[in-house]
Amino acid sequence: MLMKTRHSIVWWVLIVLCLAWEGQGWTEEFNVKPEYYILKDFKLQSGEALPEMKIEYGTLGTPQKNSSGDIVNAVLWCHGWSGSYIQGTTLYKRVFGKGKPMDPEKYFIIFPTALGSPGSSSPSVSGLGPKFPKYTMSDIVKAQYLLVTEHLGIKHLAGVAGGSMGGHQTLQWITQYPNMMDWAIPIATGPSTTGRNVGIWSLMSEAIKADPAYMDGNYKEQPRNGLRRAFQGTYLWYFAPAYYQVQFRTPEAVMKGLENAGMGSEKMDANDIIWRNYAMVSYNVSADLHKVKAKTLVVGVNTDELFPPAEEFIPVVMGIPGAKLFAFDSILGHLANAQEIDRANPAMLEFLSQVEKGK
Repeated sequence: MLMKTRHSIVWWVLIVLCLAWEGQGWTEEFNVKPEYYILKDFKLQSGEALPEMKIEYGTLGTPQKNSSGDIVNAVLWCHGWSGSYIQGTTLYKRVFGKGKPMDPEKYFIIFPTALGSPGSSSPSVSGLGPKFPKYTMSDIVKAQYLLVTEHLGIKHLAGVAGGSMGGHQTLQWITQYPNMMDWAIPIATGPSTTGRNVGIWSLMSEAIKADPAYMDGNYKEQPRNGLRRAFQGTYLWYFAPAYYQVQFRTPEAVMKGLENAGMGSEKMDANDIIWRNYAMVSYNVSADLHKVKAKTLVVGVNTDELFPPAEEFIPVVMGIPGAKLFAFDSILGHLANAQEIDRANPAMLEFLSQVEKGK
């Protein structure tokens, strides 16, 4: 049985913690339930439009209003590459709770499922498959902006935060709508997709397309061989190099780990992945970082192979006026941005306290 091997257990921990297929027990603690908003005739950056777009979201906490009736304590938490609205209180659970940075007794926290991620409109959810229009990080954030302003009636956010692809969305928010929030906490992210990361996301998609079962996106059954290879390749970048040396001590153990990594694709849709990877590769806010007005704390992992300091999060800090940085080392690499995010809690709490004092 798979779960009888140590390496398989490690991989299933990765699935639970990094790819966001969490059990419902964690979400019940916070009582986050899905809600939906339908946007009509949603215009995309490409010029194409979705006649009807569904946005899934959840909320945590209670809205607080000022004398004019405006909600003043709303925070948007953006999920990562394979997440949904539940990822905040599951994968990033250590940030949420009384006395923690994302305190539901203090903030009204909104968790949107990104455009293109199942729950919201995506190639698989819409039924359009390969006819679903390509979308960008800007489109994802525009949809969230309409959810916040038109549906929830919020004129101004206290803050925006999120890790990995959620960090991309956070940076997109504060550059695209710079007057919309007081603060931002982008975690494990960078200003654009360049260099090796272009290859990681693009080759993941190419591995799927190369499977004859993909059929140009018109598959009747998921192209499992391509999906497995795609996940095996990206798996190599999720941990720090030292992790692989410690965890997989023989060539056989390495290959067994990769075999198990491929199983992470079994709950994914091929077109959803390829379309999302397009949004990842086309992402670029580098030229707009100087526009940011939100007080910003960048959180990074020094040993992150996907978003390493010199190429990714340090340029974010350098590009945003007055931005602060908290970074730490971990053998878990990119995964540490979620599993060990509580190591940043003191820095986040101090940052939020200073923002409040400066109002």
